[in-house]
Amino acid sequence: MFRDRPIRVLVVDDSPLSRDLVSSILDSDPGLTIVGQAGDGLEAVAKAAALKPDIVTMDIEMPVLGGLEAIERIMAHTPVPILVVTSQTGVRTAFAAVSKGALDVVEKPDIDMENGARLIRRVKLLAGVDVIAHQKNSGRKAEAPAERPGPRPSAPGRKRVVAVASSTGGPKALHSILAGLPANFPVPVVISQHVADGFAPGLAEWLNASTPLKVSVARTGDILGPGRVYVNPSDFSMRITKQEIVLLSPAPAGQTYHPSCDTMLLSVAATYGDQALGLILTGMGDDGVAGMGAIKAAGGATLAQDEKSSIVFGMNGLAVKQGVVDKVLSLQDIPAELLRQVAGVSG
Repeated sequence: MFRDRPIRVLVVDDSPLSRDLVSSILDSDPGLTIVGQAGDGLEAVAKAAALKPDIVTMDIEMPVLGGLEAIERIMAHTPVPILVVTSQTGVRTAFAAVSKGALDVVEKPDIDMENGARLIRRVKLLAGVDVIAHQKNSGRKAEAPAERPGPRPSAPGRKRVVAVASSTGGPKALHSILAGLPANFPVPVVISQHVADGFAPGLAEWLNASTPLKVSVARTGDILGPGRVYVNPSDFSMRITKQEIVLLSPAPAGQTYHPSCDTMLLSVAATYGDQALGLILTGMGDDGVAGMGAIKAAGGATLAQDEKSSIVFGMNGLAVKQGVVDKVLSLQDIPAELLRQVAGVSG
């Protein structure tokens, strides 16, 4: 798509310092070029229409017109990939931008070259997303279903935990899935979603508002319970012990992914065996593939989000390619399959 020219980027931020920093980082890569800057949401809407960039980096807290409203207007009139770039102070609002059409949320970079390289990779990746097709393939907006009777404890084949791995594009997928589950969902859900340090509380708060389940950031000592969703904090590795208790430990130095999906999934495979249900969603890289393989090898069930509804068919695509996935499903079909699996219904 961008083979013959650099990717054209519109940088939006109310702070001139932040605008210039993001612009200089992105412009340092020959595959990217800055076509414009905007200091408020209204200016962003106008420049997105006039300049027709390939991707917009968008701050949320801005004067005149806020980032959420700007994203909504851009997606309604001149749809384009949008990456929210925010600080920890704005993260609780930033995840709401995903509901408005933004593809993902990342932290504002500093002068650290590693952070800058991560931002460049993310911009290049998301600039290739066909947002119109993605909106169609992501499925309808899920409404919280009415409560239904839970399965009998003795139901054959019933899964006792749902373990989810996700990365780029994962917040939107998680939002859709959790919104489609009932309040009396009979097993716990544990999630490892790649996010910047300090972003997990904002993600959990946003997800909690979308579902009748209770979503919280996992803490050491939490005893897993039905109808509860536990989000792995990014700066810790999460394991589930044989007593079905959360154990957090500092992430090892040099760990590539934060948090590690494989660490969580491997512990789930060891604890639950054939009663584990693993789900791997959209994201780049290979984190979670080994963990899904462990769940499958232990006799558990493994599911993956399909390519059409994924922003990035990376880690889930690799899991499918390596043969560690039992079923590949569209985003809108995942909640029903989770309910079927935890009820022990064959099909």
